[in-house]
Amino acid sequence: MLRLNLPSKEFKIRESDGKLAIFDEIRKKYVALTPEEWVRQHFIYFLISDKNYPKSLIANEISIKLNNTSKRCDSVIYDRNFNPLVIVEYKAPEIEITQAVFDQISRYNIVFKVPYLIVSNGLVHYCCHIDYTLNKTTFLSEIPLYESII
Repeated sequence: MLRLNLPSKEFKIRESDGKLAIFDEIRKKYVALTPEEWVRQHFIYFLISDKNYPKSLIANEISIKLNNTSKRCDSVIYDRNFNPLVIVEYKAPEIEITQAVFDQISRYNIVFKVPYLIVSNGLVHYCCHIDYTLNKTTFLSEIPLYESII
């Protein structure tokens, strides 16, 4: 798989019926090793190891209902009271981060109303803070430490 702009780690990978699967430590199971999943696993590792996000407060593939349709958020990170705090949307490295990606994560945020949104394709990462009082969105220069956003 492609080298990403994230810390590397030795992941548990296995092959079954000619298809690769990677162990997701959050979901506690092997999942198909797609380019997007490769990004997710590296990004989750980065959040835990470098930004001190508690593994127990991260959830992957969260189902939501939006306009009578079922959607899935790639990752949701919670505060210590299990209130949603961050939504993360991953794309494969070859997918450019465009306005359409921000539109997608913004639609998910209609349900959650979190203060932080993160988008990454493993090479480029964006994080924005939403101030609902001022009705203002600010892009941050880096992914914040967990302690600074709770």
